[in-house]
Amino acid sequence: MSELILDYIEHLEVEGGRSAHTAENYTLYLERFIEFTNDIIVDKITSEIIRKYRLWLNRYKNSNGDELSTITQSYHLIALRGFLNYLSKRDIKSLSPEKIELPKVSRRQVTFLTYDEIEQILAQINTNNNTGLRDRAIIELLFSSGLRISELVNLNRDHINTKRHEFTVRGKGQKDRPVFISENASIHINNYLKTRSDSLPPLFISYSRNNVPDNSGDYRRLGARSIQRIINIYTRLAGITKHVSPHTMRHSFATDLLMNGADIRSVQTMLGHSSITTTQVYTHVTDQHLHEVYEKFHSDKTS
Repeated sequence: MSELILDYIEHLEVEGGRSAHTAENYTLYLERFIEFTNDIIVDKITSEIIRKYRLWLNRYKNSNGDELSTITQSYHLIALRGFLNYLSKRDIKSLSPEKIELPKVSRRQVTFLTYDEIEQILAQINTNNNTGLRDRAIIELLFSSGLRISELVNLNRDHINTKRHEFTVRGKGQKDRPVFISENASIHINNYLKTRSDSLPPLFISYSRNNVPDNSGDYRRLGARSIQRIINIYTRLAGITKHVSPHTMRHSFATDLLMNGADIRSVQTMLGHSSITTTQVYTHVTDQHLHEVYEKFHSDKTS
């Protein structure tokens, strides 16, 4: 089984266009199945083995004693089902992927920031130095564009067009999509770039001497963890008690569009979601907003 899993992971990256991060996660999930079955021969996989594996996952604890969440258990089963589907397409005898049913996972409530809260965060940034100008540009760009954190950190200076206020980004599944940014975000990006005397490609760089290189050996590109820390600093200074992450900015972008009348298909395209179902998570938020509008502006004239 382990050899076939290696083939499957290569298939995911090369033919499936999945990212190295996704391939790494799928490898981990499938290695746990190998651990449980002691590298079983694939034609020996049965529904009973899957039943026992699900129980094993539910009781599994890592080196820190932490259990797997329901959604993480689901990811393990999604990876296994994908592997079995791959075997089926290659006419390799094994359990049918349809035999694996995924657990029902309730979606967590989407956390987003209001426009006023974004303004409060931005007001905490001192733009009298290079670091502050960079941080202002980062937060402006995240809220303006709805970029994923992975997409943001991989941006180079020549990727973004501040004159046209738009550019193309390659997101999940190696799919290109258009990204639009506000004039305000463009101004702050330009203000930050004017302070740069280097010729380094990354759009956002670290000013720390202790930062570590990324996978390409780039010591100056600002990483995802650093951006999370930046957001945490200004969120605390603004007195906002919500847990705010770079993805919260993406949620805020989508929610702001829908609350201001954008149709969900357009928002789906701008977020780069392959399925409309993923985008529909925001309708729970906007439905509540519509109810508040109804209560505020509709007059009940019936007696």
